[in-house]
Amino acid sequence: MPKPNVKEQIVAASLTLLHSKGFNATSVQDITEAAGVPKGSFYNHFTSKEELGVEVLQRYTEQAGQIGAQLGESSLPPLERLRSYFGKMVESNAASEFNAGCLLGNFSTELSNQSPAIRLQARQSFASMGAMLEEVIAQGQRDGSIANAQPARELANFTADAWQGAVLRAKAEQDRAPLDRFVDMLLNRILA
Repeated sequence: MPKPNVKEQIVAASLTLLHSKGFNATSVQDITEAAGVPKGSFYNHFTSKEELGVEVLQRYTEQAGQIGAQLGESSLPPLERLRSYFGKMVESNAASEFNAGCLLGNFSTELSNQSPAIRLQARQSFASMGAMLEEVIAQGQRDGSIANAQPARELANFTADAWQGAVLRAKAEQDRAPLDRFVDMLLNRILA
């Protein structure tokens, strides 16, 4: 029977490694070495690297959801929640010196054509992000702090799409300017 802590070591090491190096550039050997476990332990917990990739993407989405939980904090006005959320997301990208980007975006561009399972998980992760944004935007529309009358779902999907583009460009330029531009445009022009 496999030990749960070994699986956790593999997932945690994989999250870091796959985010920094990419899926195709990372071998099972790289993963087990980073996790400090024998290579055979990998196959006690995962039938394939693809299965691990799905679990890593789920874990990443859960972690992003923890940051996103503040979007539901009703003690703050909706625009302030969005400002705080994207501020934390910008700082998260800055912590990696804009090298890592977003794992969800990275996996989407790298793996969508080769892995239906990862594509499905990415789709679910994007939907989760969109739902969190939709709710806070709808609240802002109801209280009048968000003047844009477009449907909240459309604004939320546009916001998630534009964020991914800004993260991609920040990664390419290794600079925060695209993220700062995104936040300014979203909060001071598109939603205001």
